[in-house]
Amino acid sequence: MDTERSRSSSASSVSGIVDRVMSSRGASWLKAHWSGIQRTVGLLFLGLVAVLVVVAAIQVKWDEVFSAMGSVSVWRLCLGASLTLAGYAAYACFDLIGRWMTRHGLAVWRTMLTAAICYAFTLGLGSLVGGLGLRLRLYTRQGVSAADAGHVFGMSVITNWTGYVLIAGTVFTFGDLQPLSEWGLSAGALHAAGAIMLAAGAAYLLLCIFSRHRSWTLAGHQVALPPWWLALIQVTVAMLNWALMGAVLYVVLSTQSSYGLVLATVLLSAVAGLIIRVPGGVGVLEAIAVAWLAADGMDQSAALAGVLIFRALYYLLPLFVAGLGYLSLEARSATSR
Repeated sequence: MDTERSRSSSASSVSGIVDRVMSSRGASWLKAHWSGIQRTVGLLFLGLVAVLVVVAAIQVKWDEVFSAMGSVSVWRLCLGASLTLAGYAAYACFDLIGRWMTRHGLAVWRTMLTAAICYAFTLGLGSLVGGLGLRLRLYTRQGVSAADAGHVFGMSVITNWTGYVLIAGTVFTFGDLQPLSEWGLSAGALHAAGAIMLAAGAAYLLLCIFSRHRSWTLAGHQVALPPWWLALIQVTVAMLNWALMGAVLYVVLSTQSSYGLVLATVLLSAVAGLIIRVPGGVGVLEAIAVAWLAADGMDQSAALAGVLIFRALYYLLPLFVAGLGYLSLEARSATSR
């Protein structure tokens, strides 16, 4: 019996060692090849987007697109511009949350201006241009320490994506959305993804409310949880930012489709653009919007015209204004030295 037990124990220990070795090898291989896997997946997805864009471009009657763009009334353009301004103001509040957490002394208006400039650069040129590097430069040139600037950036990212998972989870779970067969998305898949997102957002809020440990070190960076009341403000302004982005597209489309479907289009394209890392998500939003909105009965020309106007209002015009703001901050920093 003892011999059998020892053999069994030895066998289980050997099995455990083998499992750990295999697990370790698998983890090391995955870690070593992770960037290549991401690049391959991104290229495949980019290829899919390119094919869909080309197919959509061939099918679209461009004379009707320009005609549809010209038919958008001035008041709708003004309303879209106003909603864009409100959306950027909501995003600028993200950095105010980081300001409260770090207690850095930069004025509120300067903090919001810095956040808005970085947002415009991120949307228009990609996160490599408008992400952490730009924030560090702008904040440090205004007297904020690099550590505090990094914490503000981290809190902004958490705020943005916490709001995203909550509003996207709500739309995908409870929205009456048509399946998008061209992208391999069924209604069931959207509902399941939405439920997972809602669970993730709820878990974050529960951590902020009940967790006794308020900070962790992840990958060498300290992550601190805000108090419960600030977490509620955090998700509110983030959800408002995404809701306003969808509202801009809804307005310029002349409300030819439901707001829920338009918002779902914006939310899905945001993740797709992030996966393939195309600056500004150029082509991604257009492909998804034409495919999904046309499947809902909207004319393809009208859908594409609305998306192009939306891109001009929410991406290009703010990028131009942000460029002027960036030059102004750089000039002020240079003269103050």
